[in-house]
Amino acid sequence: MRNFKNSKWREQVANVAATIRENEIRFARLQFIDINGILKSLSVGTKEIESIFENGQPFDGSSITGYSPIEESDLVAHPDPSTFSIIPWRPREKSTCRFICDIYTPQNKRFEADPRLALERVVEKCNRSGFVFKCAPELEFFLVREKEQASLTPTPIDLGGYFDLHPGDLTEDIRREIADTAEAFGIDIEIAHHEAALGQNEIDFKYDEVLATADRAATMKMLTKAVAARNGYVATYMPKPFPNVNGSGMHVHESMWIADGSENLFYEDNERTGYLSKTALHFIGGQLAHGREMCGVLASWPNSYKRLVPGFEAPVYVAWAFRNRSPLIRVPNFGKRKTAARVEIRCPDPAGNPYLQFAVLCLSGLDGIQKKIDPPEPTELNVYKLTYEERKERGIVSLPESLSEALKEMESSELVKEALGETLYENYLREKHREWDLYRTQVTPWEVERYIRKL
Repeated sequence: MRNFKNSKWREQVANVAATIRENEIRFARLQFIDINGILKSLSVGTKEIESIFENGQPFDGSSITGYSPIEESDLVAHPDPSTFSIIPWRPREKSTCRFICDIYTPQNKRFEADPRLALERVVEKCNRSGFVFKCAPELEFFLVREKEQASLTPTPIDLGGYFDLHPGDLTEDIRREIADTAEAFGIDIEIAHHEAALGQNEIDFKYDEVLATADRAATMKMLTKAVAARNGYVATYMPKPFPNVNGSGMHVHESMWIADGSENLFYEDNERTGYLSKTALHFIGGQLAHGREMCGVLASWPNSYKRLVPGFEAPVYVAWAFRNRSPLIRVPNFGKRKTAARVEIRCPDPAGNPYLQFAVLCLSGLDGIQKKIDPPEPTELNVYKLTYEERKERGIVSLPESLSEALKEMESSELVKEALGETLYENYLREKHREWDLYRTQVTPWEVERYIRKL
């Protein structure tokens, strides 16, 4: 885990406290996310900010999804000074900052169901093995208009398609505002564009070490929703909000580096392997070997599996390729650029918990490296068009087709249990089974319209 209250931490605290007073910031938002990946926040005054850093801010965790039962509800939020940002949309007279927090018990021990702790433990194991895991997500989302009647489904705000841009385009202005706001939070935006479906957009930021990337992914979701709301719209990371169009994914670009972060271990000057090293190939082998069992974390909602169907550019089969976008893992064309060598896993979606998603991705790849798991041959054919017999001959299996199936796979996974930690693993399974039970008892308008007169 990260060092806490060492000399570097105290220096960061002193600098943050000075900045708060210099900018006359009166309030701080202490933020963390629940087991589902939903942002939680409480505001505190900054007059005694040093005391809050030293002692944390107590709160009741009994109503936080996946956290504590009511008889063990007292928790303490400790702000991480490295995540300090001034919230740019607040006026100066109401100036506010924010911190991402680590969660502790009143006995000053890390809270076992804190998703950030799960990722920190995996990072620690990765570092002990001599590696640094770096990644970058592609965050897709829809911008929608709310209907005056709450019972009506929101609609996309535009008629654009992939990379479309029109003079005075509304979504272009909102994307630019999101990107500018992200920069104010210290997030380097690399690309922003309209995606394939109506109202769908994508904004990507620069890769970094995995904990920083998870913090930024959580921040991006917060600020995207805030900017959309300020413009009178809703930004949603729901994987499949509309039928018969592409859903929103979170393709994650991944690479392993040496311990000091100076050399990318995925690159090898070998054209026959596509310039991928043995380390990279074993990483792929590990993620394919654990693909089905970690799917319940990477695609964590019943709605997630309406995206993971053939025909909408989402992966369905556990395979890999260089150019082909139909398998689970793709190797982007990075040429001979050593620092750009990476693989891209395509089944995660942005509605999940990034700390848990990145934890299982890191640990599954590390497992492949440590056990030297060789991947099968890359599949450059369109896997969607292969017959069952052709897929079976190539050893290609499907991802789970529902959250229920994914949870059954997860229940027998020692790797996912290790990645999440036993407490969080049990809490996660309980919450997701509860969500599935709620989902499977619903009757949709589609079913009524199709069957009520016919059957």
